[in-house]
Amino acid sequence: MNPFLSIAESRRLLVAKKISPQELLQELEQRITQVNPQVKAYLSWDSEKASQEAASADLSKPLGGIPIGIKDAIVVKDAPAHSSSRILEGYLSPYDATVVSALRNAGAYPLGRLNMDEFAMGSSTESSAFHPTYNPWDLSRIPGGSSGGSAAAVAAGMAMATLGSDTGGSIRQPAALCGCVGMKPTYGRVSRYGLIAFASSLDQIGPLTHTVEDSALILNAIAGFDPHDSTSLKLPSEDFTAEIGRDLKGLRVGVPKEYFVDGIEPEVRTSVEAAMKQLSSLGAELIDISLPHTKYAVSVYYIIVTAEASSNLARFDGIRYAHRTKTEGDLLSLYEKTRAEGFGAEVKRRIILGTYVLTSGYYDAYYLRAQKVRTLIRRDFDEAFKKVDVIVSPTSPEVAFSCGSKTADPLKMYLADIFTIAANLAGICGLSLPCGFSEKHGTSLPIGLQLLGPSFAEKTLFRVAHAYEQSTQWHQKHPHR
Repeated sequence: MNPFLSIAESRRLLVAKKISPQELLQELEQRITQVNPQVKAYLSWDSEKASQEAASADLSKPLGGIPIGIKDAIVVKDAPAHSSSRILEGYLSPYDATVVSALRNAGAYPLGRLNMDEFAMGSSTESSAFHPTYNPWDLSRIPGGSSGGSAAAVAAGMAMATLGSDTGGSIRQPAALCGCVGMKPTYGRVSRYGLIAFASSLDQIGPLTHTVEDSALILNAIAGFDPHDSTSLKLPSEDFTAEIGRDLKGLRVGVPKEYFVDGIEPEVRTSVEAAMKQLSSLGAELIDISLPHTKYAVSVYYIIVTAEASSNLARFDGIRYAHRTKTEGDLLSLYEKTRAEGFGAEVKRRIILGTYVLTSGYYDAYYLRAQKVRTLIRRDFDEAFKKVDVIVSPTSPEVAFSCGSKTADPLKMYLADIFTIAANLAGICGLSLPCGFSEKHGTSLPIGLQLLGPSFAEKTLFRVAHAYEQSTQWHQKHPHR
């Protein structure tokens, strides 16, 4: 069986009884056994539990019989939920995240825990406490992050689809670097209940898939109001595949000058510009726009995200969850030693930064000011979307970089998300899909095209992305592993 079958193709085979859910799972597990020792996308998977779920799959449901890989920050009942951190090692979740329940209701079932940067803090999946994940196109390179395991599993044919989370580009950037489709829904579109929190005003769960249609099918299943999540929005039910197949005539595509600056790798710029010409040939109108406060996005993001991380991670204290130091001492010593032993270097760095910007005397100078500039960034997008329907840009300024090349310089690592961060600050939807390959590094490395839309415009993004995808061959290329 082709390990790169889409969900839509697999469903046709299942419904026609040309393959059973058990056979589909067996093929997938054989692929995982063959490839995962090299790529290291999966942390674990429960073959016995997955076999039981495959055997009881209801093929009448829209995702009946489809196994979905789950990022280690999204909880599944009775499965490990470590968020790739030692401080949660050994923790088993007592419940399903709302998105996992939603997948089950649609007939799908969870398969395996996927590696990530510790507590989703990183852009390369090198800060995982357990091991790095490698890019299936070139094992000497990173897969992106923090959802690197989720992207690598799809790209390597070890999953038809996975769930990731996106706080500042953590779905879109690894999707771009691994050559798959990654969707960050509008903030509030998908429940965060059961997502181990990093930065609560920015985190959003979304799918990584082989095709745009598959992305829409997964979003159909997981979108919706959830009373367990206070940030979940009551919105009318939608079919996100509804506009797939429509042409692009009359559609306005914004080209922000701030996203086409010096520092973009030449092959990335060339591929994205070619993609823009392709959109134009499909009937879209390209319009130059400006997002003037973009230059502040990285600074604003790393104030807000570290502040929220400091607050959210305070709950991991050795009393209530998983790891607890064995060293004797008083309560303060227990806290200090547990957290020192359990958290990795990047998590500690962000907690320290976040605690600092929230400290009395610095709150107004940093955190409050960052929130005000965040509002200006949001207003930039509001103004732009009065003139255009979607915005186009590179997803990442570069292709996948070499393992270890940025771990010693946090600022270089932080700049890897320079084109994706603003969408999270504004709460809008965004999608990355393949638009070319760079050959200058001695191997083919994927390049991603980012599409941004106004809040609740996911159907428009799928329309544009699908039209582009079907007019090119990039999504049909796969790594040879």
